[in-house]
Amino acid sequence: MEKIQIAEILRSGKVGTEITVKGWVRTRRGSKNVNFIALNDGSTINNLQVVAEIEIFGEEIFKSINTGAAIGATGILVASSGSGQSVELKAEKIELIGLSDPDKYPIQPKRHTLEFLREMAHLRPRTATFSAVFRIRHAMIFAIHSFFNDRGFFNVHTPIITSSDAEGAGEMFRVTTHPATNPPLNEEGKVDFTQDFFGKAANLTVSGQLEGELFAMALSKIYTFGPTFRAENSNTSRHLAEFWMIEPEVAFCDLTDNMDLAEDFLKYLINYALEHCMDDLMFLSSRLTEEEKVKPADQRSMELIEKLRFVADNDFIRLTYTEAIEILKNSKPNKKGKFQYPITGYGTDLQSEHERFLVEQEFKKPVILTNYPKEIKAFYMRLDDNGQTVAAMDVLFPQIGEIIGGSQREERLEMLERRMDEMHIPKEDLDWYLDTRRYGGCPHAGFGLGFERLMLFVTGMGNIRDVIPFARTPKNCEF
Repeated sequence: MEKIQIAEILRSGKVGTEITVKGWVRTRRGSKNVNFIALNDGSTINNLQVVAEIEIFGEEIFKSINTGAAIGATGILVASSGSGQSVELKAEKIELIGLSDPDKYPIQPKRHTLEFLREMAHLRPRTATFSAVFRIRHAMIFAIHSFFNDRGFFNVHTPIITSSDAEGAGEMFRVTTHPATNPPLNEEGKVDFTQDFFGKAANLTVSGQLEGELFAMALSKIYTFGPTFRAENSNTSRHLAEFWMIEPEVAFCDLTDNMDLAEDFLKYLINYALEHCMDDLMFLSSRLTEEEKVKPADQRSMELIEKLRFVADNDFIRLTYTEAIEILKNSKPNKKGKFQYPITGYGTDLQSEHERFLVEQEFKKPVILTNYPKEIKAFYMRLDDNGQTVAAMDVLFPQIGEIIGGSQREERLEMLERRMDEMHIPKEDLDWYLDTRRYGGCPHAGFGLGFERLMLFVTGMGNIRDVIPFARTPKNCEF
């Protein structure tokens, strides 16, 4: 008999039908006459209770049905007399597929710390918390592609290995086939990359934006969705060395169009999660609420579903960086010295605490900040008419701060070359990029959304290492 996923069984609830299920044992409890097995196959946060009578199966088989074991069960779906489930499976046949040693299996049916589970990344998807997180991750991936596809965007795979540094950050992972010891040197005594695989220095990409712009100049509306890498020696709860980025680029688009796209995009994703992932979100909300009880009331996070609706149901406030600085400078936290990084005036690089104040206390809505000083933004952002600011935008969310960063790109060749000179970026290395301004250039804009940052927001998890299957961080490259 063909097996049916537990999510489908619970959704249809066809009492009286004979079914086969296969999954992993979460728990088993027994009495003199019957055993109750909580079975989960990963398709839903909810378990299916399998009722197995000892008179049918004997006692010996149950010694092998332990937490973590894989089994199959065939029987009749019946209405459940217990609380917590509407139906249960009255087993007529049980198949032992993969045994689990109850004394050695690391994921016991008890509360484990997230730190412990990070060390068990190969087994943690079997827990209720992480199965919920990764089902939501799949739903968000699907929603991202659906959003762009429905709006006429084309997905472009930009290079993972590149010779350019889109951000100018310099924190990149080198890709080489040179030997680890005694690599060939040039006349200056430096590593000779002309003898390397690509004939030049190559790195793992920090962004697909520049290559994405090339395709936007041909296909009008494109987006990239791929892995990006930062060799930043940071061990905070918000940093990864390998993460995923979504980067749309749109031709004939200005800063206002870009803000509209970003707001529509984020609301679509949040609404998709609320519509399609509610069981998992409710579970994660309960988990978060339990965790927050130990914190002082004024430090507790917003309830998860409420936080998601906060974004989905509100129009985003839009204001300039200059306006934001004035608000922050005159705010009570700044005047009373409560900010860790005081706002002294124009030119200050805003921190998460400032962004959260604007969202959570000043406006009580998501915020889009625009027109930042050119000195604190990238070379490719369009210079405003005042010559002092650029057409940049950052979207700010509650509890997380910046979630999207983007800009209208500088389409004027002479302005772009001037900015590259000011920021000491060699034009010869990006001559291909300048060609898009030389031949049929046009106004265009785009933004970047860090996928794991989105996942932190949607799931309510507190550490970015818990929303990616296998975290890559300093001194950590397991699995």
